[in-house]
Order: sequence, then C-alpha cells, then structure tokens
Amino acid sequence: MAGISGLLVTVRTGKQGAEMMRGKMNPEYLDEISTLRINPDDMAEAQMLPGQKVKVSSSFGEVTVTCIASDVPRKLFFLPVGPVANRLVSGSDTDGTGVPAWKGEQVTIEPADQVQ
Repeated sequence: MAGISGLLVTVRTGKQGAEMMRGKMNPEYLDEISTLRINPDDMAEAQMLPGQKVKVSSSFGEVTVTCIASDVPRKLFFLPVGPVANRLVSGSDTDGTGVPAWKGEQVTIEPADQVQ
C-alpha cells in the first residue's frame, strides 16, 4: 500500500480567513479547511493525484481530506487550522499553555481508496 509519513503543520490561509467572514458552515470554508497541501514529489511517491481524497493519521486520530500539490518542502504537510486539523493533535498536551501544539505532528498519509 502506498503512503508517506512526515510532519503536519497547521496554518491559517488567506482564503480560510476570507471565507470565515461569510460563515464557518459555508461550503467554501469547509472545503478550505479540508484541503491538505503537499509537495508534488511526495504525492508522486505516495501514488496520489491532485484532488484525490487521502487519509491523514496521527497518534491522536485520523481524517479524510482532499490533497493538492503545493510549493511546500518535502515531508512537510500543511492543513488549515480548524475542526478537521484538531482531530489530529492532542488537546490535552499543551505544555501548560492551554493551546494545542498545532505544528510538527507526525502523520501518515495514504490514498483514501486504499484504506480498508
């Protein structure tokens, strides 16, 4: 089964911010927070195509999102911060800040159609 491992970094995108102003339940906002940015070479290694649904798994949970090719470093994956990304990080391990560590979570990504 094809797949790839690396570090997840959650970010706030410009489109996410604009769509948030229209409402967090609007389809464009939900699409944006469910889109993973990944290096094209990583996509090829994991046998994934742009626009394909992928499963992202961490030790805290898993989500299914859409992947797109982006100009990001290899083995570093970007997902907008929000309810989708929150399922992949610990809400209890905050180093006393009360805020989850949304950067650098080890994840595995694989095409969703190969998940059993």
